[in-house]
Amino acid sequence: MSAEQGARGLRSVPKVRSALTRYRVMAWLTGIGLVVLVLVGMPQKYFGAFGGGDRVVEVVGVAHGWLYVVLLITTFDLGNRLRWSWQRMVLTALAGTIPFLSFYAERKNARFARTHLDARQAPRATA
Repeated sequence: MSAEQGARGLRSVPKVRSALTRYRVMAWLTGIGLVVLVLVGMPQKYFGAFGGGDRVVEVVGVAHGWLYVVLLITTFDLGNRLRWSWQRMVLTALAGTIPFLSFYAERKNARFARTHLDARQAPRATA
């Protein structure tokens, strides 16, 4: 499906842009939380690094869990507005469970969304 054909089924452009912004913020927050959890919290808890203890895991783990739930909601919202396939939505949602992958998925999905939004606005600019 070309960008122009996919853009015809889009919802209103301002709503898609705001959904994209929400998704991008949540992808970054979830990704940062997971990276801190894996690179700081886990070594601290299991290897005694950074002074030992499990406080970071308790705090960041819970925060990451809630942020991930919100990421799932924003992924579904954006995917629904852009008419993504279920496969793309599931893979995007799973990106929040692998360190650093949410940053890659956010970049790819933002580029995809902007391409489709630009294709939708292009006919109006020439008319």
